[in-house]
Amino acid sequence: MARTASTMLLEFGDRAPEFALPNVDGSTVSLSDFAGKPALVVMFICNHCPFVKHIRDELASFGRDAQAKGVGVIAIMSNEIENYPDDAPDKMRTEA
Repeated sequence: MARTASTMLLEFGDRAPEFALPNVDGSTVSLSDFAGKPALVVMFICNHCPFVKHIRDELASFGRDAQAKGVGVIAIMSNEIENYPDDAPDKMRTEA
């Protein structure tokens, strides 16, 4: 994991900006899809990350438990697939 200074433009507690991202099932997921949820957990993950691999089962369990309680959960992969082919959509779909 790289140690990089944050370049966040938002302050903690600010509302997340609207987004529309492709889901592994071909649909589009947007922030507005989670309107009315008491909370939204956003994770930035990827298939090749050793930390994600190590806790993969626990992440899936957490996601199921949180959703069962009405909490929104989304995982975003922001890698360039040219540089990280393990994160290509077909491989993300298999992992999901």
